[in-house]
Amino acid sequence: MTTDGGGTSRAVEATGEEKAARGAAEEGGPQEVEEDFGEEGGDPLALRLEALILGAERRYTPFQAARAAGVSMDLASRFWRAMGFADIGQAKALTEADVLALRRLAGLVEAGLLSEPMAVQVARSTGQTTARLADWQIDSFLEGLTEPQEPGMTRTEITYPLVELLLPELEEFLIYVWRRQLAAATGRVVQAADDAEMVDRRLAVGFADLVGFTRLTRRLEEEELGELVEAFETTAADLVAAHGGRLIKTLGDEVLYAADDAGTAAEIGLRLIETLTNDETMPELRVGIAFGTVTTRMGDVFGTTVNLASRLTSIAPKDAVLVDGALAEELARSGDAPKSEAEATEENGYRFALQPMWQRPVRGLGVVEPWLLSRRGG
Repeated sequence: MTTDGGGTSRAVEATGEEKAARGAAEEGGPQEVEEDFGEEGGDPLALRLEALILGAERRYTPFQAARAAGVSMDLASRFWRAMGFADIGQAKALTEADVLALRRLAGLVEAGLLSEPMAVQVARSTGQTTARLADWQIDSFLEGLTEPQEPGMTRTEITYPLVELLLPELEEFLIYVWRRQLAAATGRVVQAADDAEMVDRRLAVGFADLVGFTRLTRRLEEEELGELVEAFETTAADLVAAHGGRLIKTLGDEVLYAADDAGTAAEIGLRLIETLTNDETMPELRVGIAFGTVTTRMGDVFGTTVNLASRLTSIAPKDAVLVDGALAEELARSGDAPKSEAEATEENGYRFALQPMWQRPVRGLGVVEPWLLSRRGG
């Protein structure tokens, strides 16, 4: 969609294909466009489930949906792809909800609340997050619940009534969690010291990595490996959340987390080591933490601080936490660790102890001086 100087929308010129579709629609309405939508489109149960979940039946082709929403086909296609969906040609596969979603996003752009690139980014971030959630729910949640309870019943026969019962409850829960997370994220941002920190913030970033995971993949069966990864991710996620951090992402054998202050990140790193060390089913763990300016985009974190935390993890001893000089300074400044070895001998209630390690070159980051983090008196 393009805009004139006053911000009003103007649809781009329709292509030949769009004009043909428009002509068909004007002659007989949306019902005259009959094209299959993938191999699953003809399956009665698949269509019934889709209508149940979406709350409406297929009615529009992409061009008809764009026209009904008052947006250009180009913008509608970019929104659709950003949400993570494949191009569907001119299949009649869209519903009133798709039209409403297009209209809402375009309305935010026209009102000047979002720029067009930002609206596309909203679609992309929402699509990526919910796609992962939906896959997890189908693979891990519904799969177990649809196990036939009586002989002769198939999984598909159980799926429809189960989805019908769960859908409204899961929808309400999703909205509740999203609002809670939005409130928490907003609270963190508005507490930033200045406008610059609202975008490029100073955070503590930590990586936790299972040692020897590649060897484990060769030795363990797929099911055993899956159970180990799930146990690791669950334990890490619970510990990070319980102690005030935020889990950024999981990568199978590695988790990335962030915290607003150095003390929180240090506590989480040590808790991860302590908890997994006491679990005989888990391999050793290495943790690296760095503190500094971090750029956040779509829920992820980027920048030199993140790269440094990753490098510290790769050189950390087994079952140990390495931190960079900036995080060590923050711990000393906040009173969580002694500023010098002389102070370390005094009983001042420090939470953590820091031991300087040999300086060493780190690829792409120059020479760094890591510090070995431990508990005071531990």
